[in-house]
Amino acid sequence: MIYSLRRKFILISTISVFSVFLVIFVIMCVMNHMQLNHTMDTLVDAIVSNDGVFPKHDEFGRPFPNGGSPHMDIITKETPFSTRFFTVWLGKDNRITKVNVEAVFSITEAQAQKYVEDALEKNGERGWVSDYRFRMFQSESGRAMVFVNGEMNRMMSNRFLLTALLVLVGSGVAVLVLIIIISKRAVHPVAESYEKQRQFITDANHELKTPLTLILSNLDIVEAEFGRNEWLDDMRSEGERMGTLINQLVTLSRMDEDHANLCICPFDLSNAVLDTISEFQALAAERKKDLAAKVEPSMEYHGDEGLIRRLLAILLDNAVKYCDDGGKITVTVYKRRHPTIIVENTYGGVDNLELERLFDRFYRVDKSRAFNGSFGVGLSIARAIAKNHHGDITGYKKEQMIGFKVELK
Repeated sequence: MIYSLRRKFILISTISVFSVFLVIFVIMCVMNHMQLNHTMDTLVDAIVSNDGVFPKHDEFGRPFPNGGSPHMDIITKETPFSTRFFTVWLGKDNRITKVNVEAVFSITEAQAQKYVEDALEKNGERGWVSDYRFRMFQSESGRAMVFVNGEMNRMMSNRFLLTALLVLVGSGVAVLVLIIIISKRAVHPVAESYEKQRQFITDANHELKTPLTLILSNLDIVEAEFGRNEWLDDMRSEGERMGTLINQLVTLSRMDEDHANLCICPFDLSNAVLDTISEFQALAAERKKDLAAKVEPSMEYHGDEGLIRRLLAILLDNAVKYCDDGGKITVTVYKRRHPTIIVENTYGGVDNLELERLFDRFYRVDKSRAFNGSFGVGLSIARAIAKNHHGDITGYKKEQMIGFKVELK
């Protein structure tokens, strides 16, 4: 149990930390993308403002450094390369009427036409086509489009994101190592409390078993001397009830241990289920309840056969106790990926059940706590058995029926 709790603590903490880092990285990606678009749009707008030609001189006729413009100070500082762009003017049929490729000689007219077609498909004034940022504008010579190469800017942007990703992953791994180191200390109070609880149950078992045995032995002597009577029968019934409760608590405590002593070996699950069902046939018939089974034959399973039989016995015992008079109990066992056991029974008060609490220790459907042969720990033991076999048990309800589904792995 403590090992499982520590593992859950590590898992939850790790998911939380990496979720935060993932959100941070996504925000960085979005902001980086927006910054890249803004930088490229500033370049594009500078060219558009000069009617599709990159300005070489300021308003006083002085040349810009590196052949740039006042809008491009950031770009010219980041890279020594000149801006690569081309401008096309379009006719009514979106065919190119004029091309300006002075700043990028590697673009042919056919390639320029392809870029234009791809840009028009995006149905926007601005956007990206391959490594080019484009903008459509109305020039003095008609409708035109300018394409500015952003390969270098994208490469720098991606390099920054890669660096950020490596830093975040490295930080996440470091945090994970710290979580693993401190997890033992974090669960220590719970482990200490659980150990005290387990020790209390063990001590109580030893302390109560001896007087109970003595009481029941003395009852035998009294009955032998004075004969049976109502009061002696009540005393024996209550003593045996207390002994059963103690045994169940000890069993539950042992099942909760991280390394429960299971006898894992292969066995015929089908035969084990049928044998257990046969033990309850007479009891079900006595209480006028129909018990039917549908079990796939020859299903082999690796596990503790005794505990699996006990799990099914708990479910059948509950089904017989709580099934409506004249009702039906069905047991279905099949194997798809893993063996599955389903136990269902008719129950008129199914709508009033709190399914999420059925597996709580000492939970009883009867709020008056009137004793009906059950202590409310059986389903807790069943779940512990399932979990120790790396499986799970769930409860569900449907029309006038309640069912339990056990998946064994």
